[in-house]
Amino acid sequence: MTTIIREIREQFNPANPAECIGQVELLTVDETKAIVASAHQAYREWKNKSSVARGEILRVLADLLEEEIDLVAETASREMGKTKNEMIGEVKRGASILRYYAQEGMRATGEILPSANEDKILYTKRVPLGVIAAITPWNFPVAIPLWKIAPALVYGNTVVWKPSIEAALTGKLLGELFERAGFPKHVVNVVQGRGLNVGQVLLEAPEVKAITFTGSNGVGQSILNTAGSTNKKIQLELGGKNAAIILADADLKSAAKLTIEGAMKQTGQRCTATSRVYIEQTIYDEVLALLIEETKKIEVGVTMGPVVSRGQYENILAAIEKAKSEGAELIFGGEPAFNETQGYYIQPTIFKNVTHEMAIAREEIFGPVLAVVKVKDYEEAIQLSNDSEFGLSASIYTENIQKAFDFIKRSEVGLVQVNDETGGAEPQAPFGGVKNSSTGAREQGQAAKEFFTTMKTVTINTK
Repeated sequence: MTTIIREIREQFNPANPAECIGQVELLTVDETKAIVASAHQAYREWKNKSSVARGEILRVLADLLEEEIDLVAETASREMGKTKNEMIGEVKRGASILRYYAQEGMRATGEILPSANEDKILYTKRVPLGVIAAITPWNFPVAIPLWKIAPALVYGNTVVWKPSIEAALTGKLLGELFERAGFPKHVVNVVQGRGLNVGQVLLEAPEVKAITFTGSNGVGQSILNTAGSTNKKIQLELGGKNAAIILADADLKSAAKLTIEGAMKQTGQRCTATSRVYIEQTIYDEVLALLIEETKKIEVGVTMGPVVSRGQYENILAAIEKAKSEGAELIFGGEPAFNETQGYYIQPTIFKNVTHEMAIAREEIFGPVLAVVKVKDYEEAIQLSNDSEFGLSASIYTENIQKAFDFIKRSEVGLVQVNDETGGAEPQAPFGGVKNSSTGAREQGQAAKEFFTTMKTVTINTK
C-alpha cells in the first residue's frame, strides 16, 4: 500500500492575518498526472454529448451559484480581500457568464459552403480540442475561472483547473458546485498545488491540448518557454498599465468619479484598473481637486478591502516608496491604513508630477495607486497613453465626438472605453489586449470558440 503525503496549506484572512479560515490539501505531481489522464478518458464520452445537453448543465450550475451566492462571496472575500459586496457582484457576473455559455450550446457550430461541384456537399463544423488546462489568478476567483471553463465545456472539452493557491478555498467550493450541477466524473477537475510542480505537470502533459492562463507576465513567459514548443494552443491574459484621458470639454465631476472608481475598486487589484490619468493643463488643478474629493469618500475597511497577501502588501508599499524617490509628488494616501496586524490595508494613493521615465508610469502595481500626469492637449495625451509595453484597456472622457472616434482608432489597446472607466467587460463581448497584455485568441463571447475549438471541413460526394 502506497502512502501519499500531501502538503497541507493554511489559508489566512488578509483582513485579519492571524485568522486561519481553512486548510487545503495540495496535490502531488503523480496525483496531478493521474487526474490529467482521467480527464483525457472522460473526454471521449463528453465530446459526443449534445452541446445543448452540455449547456443545460451549465444552466444548472448558474442556478446553484446564485443559490449559494452568500457562501461563495463570503468565502472569497475572507480569502483574498475583496469586500463582500464586491464579491457578490462578481458571483452574479459568474452566473451571467454561465447562462451565456449555456445558450451557446444551442448556436451553430459550422456553416454550409458552396462547392464548385454540384454533386458535392461542403460544410464546416467546429470540434473540441481535448483536455484544457485552465490556470487562473486570485483577483477574480469566480469570474475568471468561469469565463474560461464554461466555454471549454460547452464546446466539448474536458478541463483540469488549477486555481491560484491564494484562492484555494474558493476553488474548492466552486469544484463542489460543479459536482452538484451534474457534470460527469473527471469532466471538470480541480487540482490544488504550486505552479512549480502541479502547474508544471499541466504544461508538459501530452494529454493537455491547450492552456489558458491569466496572471503575471513573468509566469506567462515561462508558460510560453515550456509549452510553446509542444504544439499546445496557448492563451495568455497578462498585465496592464491602463490609462485614462480627461479633456477640457468632459463632464469633469463624472470623469473624476469614474477615474477613481477605475483606480480604486477592488483595491486596484484588477488587470483593467486605471493606473495613470492624463489631464489637459487648462483643467488640471480643478480635476486634481475633484480626484481627491472622490478619494476621500472611500472608507478603508468598509468600501475598500485589504490587498490579498503580505507579499502583495509589501510590493505595493515598495512601489510607493520608489515613486517618491524618483520625484513623484504624493498628494493623497501612500501609507498603510492600519497596523499590519490589523490587516493588509493600504490607503488609496495619488501621485502627481509623474513623468514617463518613472516606474510608476510604466510598471504594473496591482494596488490602489494612481499616477496623475499633466498634458498640453489631446495629442500629447494619446501619445503618452500609447507609450507602454502593455495594451489592455484605456478610456477617454470627452464630449468631442471627433476626438472620441480618433481615440477609438488610435489607442493601442484591446478594450476602449468612452466616458467610462477602464475596467468592466460583459460576457458576450470579446476580452483581451495587445502588446504584452495578451497572447492568443480572445476570451469571452463567441470569440472564445476560436481558442477552445478547431475547424473540421467536410466534403460529401453525393454521386
